[in-house]
Amino acid sequence: MYRDLTRGNISRALILFALPMIAGNLLQQFYNIADTLIVGRALGANALAAVGSAYTLMTFLTSIFLGLSMGFGALFSIYQGRGDEDLLRAGIAHAFALIMGVTVLLNVAVYAFLEPILDFLRVPDAVRGGMREYLLVIFAGLIATSLYNYFSCLLRALGNSSVPLMFLAVSALANVGLDLLFVLGFGWGVAGAAWATVLAQYASAIGILVYVLSKCKRLLPKRADLRYHPRILREIINLSSLTCLQQSVMNFGILMVQGLVNSFGATIMAAFAAAVKIDTFAYLPVQDFGNAYSTFVAQNFGAGNTARIREGTKKAFGLSAAFSIVLSGLVIAFAQPLMRVFVDASEADVIAAGVRYLRIEGACYVGIGWLFLLYGYFRAVQKPGMSVVLTVISLGMRVALAYALAGVVGEVGIWAAIPIGWALADVVGGVKLCRGN
Repeated sequence: MYRDLTRGNISRALILFALPMIAGNLLQQFYNIADTLIVGRALGANALAAVGSAYTLMTFLTSIFLGLSMGFGALFSIYQGRGDEDLLRAGIAHAFALIMGVTVLLNVAVYAFLEPILDFLRVPDAVRGGMREYLLVIFAGLIATSLYNYFSCLLRALGNSSVPLMFLAVSALANVGLDLLFVLGFGWGVAGAAWATVLAQYASAIGILVYVLSKCKRLLPKRADLRYHPRILREIINLSSLTCLQQSVMNFGILMVQGLVNSFGATIMAAFAAAVKIDTFAYLPVQDFGNAYSTFVAQNFGAGNTARIREGTKKAFGLSAAFSIVLSGLVIAFAQPLMRVFVDASEADVIAAGVRYLRIEGACYVGIGWLFLLYGYFRAVQKPGMSVVLTVISLGMRVALAYALAGVVGEVGIWAAIPIGWALADVVGGVKLCRGN
């Protein structure tokens, strides 16, 4: 179903458009949560630390594809709002060529520099072998991740958030089944968890590709659209490169924090690996609400509906705050039972460290919820540079404080630095938004 977000009740349109995106990304988290849960229970804390640290690296790599695709999507939404199908088809062709080129180069690079990457992350010897084994397999799924993100952002940009959910649902179930088969049935260890994820990723990527080719023929570029268009490519690069930079900087900062976490040893690594899954799962709804809001703004920006954008912005911030408060209460109240889902009860130190993380982060979800809205707004009105600025502020403060406080109060200083970074970026972005700049 394709939604026109330039008309109708704003709150209803935002919620209904966001719901399939929220459900889809929650399902996507099952890829790594299934790995974490099964690996943590079946293979122990060191294997959990290896998979968890690899997850942070993969999130950084995926952010490159996601950032490019989100930039493409914002531009596609603007073209859709203008009703210019010729420009839309040409944009689709140029964007696809760009993201495939980036994907191939990145895939070659990660295999070539695997050992320096492990050195950079300060992976302990007890964990290094398992992480290397996991990464050698999981890197094979980068092309599938790129394809899925490109086509899902394309469909969402045009108002269809349901079809990406359908393919993710199938692949998430396949991932869980293959995890059980490869890790518990065949005894393949962390490599089995990686193979399960890669095969599931290709299922969703191939499925959504076939859907677009067969059901969205009006979007398929014609021969004239395949010609080089400097203006279109310039628009795509200007928007997508900055959006990619914003996503990459954000996740590179997290990668630096992961390196600091790794220096505290396998217990803190395992706690962080499990707690981050819970944390990410908890605030995914407000992240996807921010992406839905971005599509809303982009379509109305293309159509010139500035009054509707202002009204929608007020409602979006109110809805995000209300939902974030509910999520915060749930995570704080159930932090210990949630950790026990991933970690055996006998690992008391791991559980205790994870609970401390969750209760600090969980109290501050309003901050990250509003920050996702600010990212979405500036991306949609073709000012992605501001999103980069907010990311640098948020991550710069997070990394600087994490390294400064960790030596004084231990890992708790790392956890406390994160929401402080969110709050500072919210203040700067909010002032910029209110001034209309």
